[in-house]
Amino acid sequence: MKQKLIFAGFSLLLAASLASAQQERPDNPLVEGPTWDELKGDIVGDTTILDGAALFSVAAPYRANDAATVPVTIEQREPAAGHVDSIKLVIDENPAPVAAEIRFGRAMAPLKFETRVRVNQYSNIRVIAETPEGIFMYGRFVKASGGCSAPATKDPVAALNGMGEIRLKLFDGKAPAPNARREAQIMIRHPNYSGLQRDQITQLFISANFIAQLEVKQGDDLLFALDGGISLSENPVFRFSYTDNGAPAFTVHAVDTDGNVFDRVLPKTPPA
Repeated sequence: MKQKLIFAGFSLLLAASLASAQQERPDNPLVEGPTWDELKGDIVGDTTILDGAALFSVAAPYRANDAATVPVTIEQREPAAGHVDSIKLVIDENPAPVAAEIRFGRAMAPLKFETRVRVNQYSNIRVIAETPEGIFMYGRFVKASGGCSAPATKDPVAALNGMGEIRLKLFDGKAPAPNARREAQIMIRHPNYSGLQRDQITQLFISANFIAQLEVKQGDDLLFALDGGISLSENPVFRFSYTDNGAPAFTVHAVDTDGNVFDRVLPKTPPA
C-alpha cells in the first residue's frame, strides 16, 4: 500500500513537472521588466518602435545549454517584405547590453542571419530592426547565466596563437552563380575577451579584447558590416543567406579592440 502511495505521488509530481515544462517551452516571448525602460532612451531615443512579430522571427533557446554560446537566428517571415537596413542586437541584462549593430547590403534580403552571444543572467534578447517602413522590435526571453564571465575554452597563450584565422563554409557546395540564393557561414578565431573573465592560472582578470568591426563583402558588394561588443561569443560565428552576385570570393575585414587587423580573401569554391 505504501509503495502504491509513493508511486502515485511520484506520478503526480512527474505529471505536474511535465505540464509545467509544456507550458513554458513552446514559446519564450519577451518579458516585461524595468531594465528596458532604462535602456530604451540610450538605444533608440524617442523613436516609435513597432511590433516586429509579423515582419521577422527571432529564434533563441528558452534554456541555453551554454550561456557563453547562445545561438540567435533572425529571419524575415515574408520573403517579399521590404529590406532590413540594419539591426541592433540587445541583451537587456548584460553588462554591455548592445551585443552588435549590423548593417546589411541588398544581397542579404530577405534576411536570414544567425550568430552566437553571451548571456550573463536571465534576460530578454531583442532584435531592433530598421527598415524603410520604420523601426521594429521582436525577441525572446532566455534563461542563462554567467556567459560574460565564463572561462575561455583555451588558455590565453593558445587562444592568441590562432587568433585571426577565418574560415568559410558553404552549405550547398555549388559554384558561384549570379542571382542564386545561397547560404554561408564565416567563423573568426578570436577569444573575444569580455574583460570579465579570469586567467585560470593567475586568477587575474583578462583585459577585454574583442572584434569591434567586421565587414564581409562578395566582390565589391557589401553583405554585412558589424560593430561588435563584449556580448558576442568567443570565436564568433555568422551564418547567413545571400544572393550570389557571381564574384569568385568573399573578402573579410576585421579589427579588434587592440588594433589587430585581419584581412582575408575566401574563395567561394574549394580548391581542386
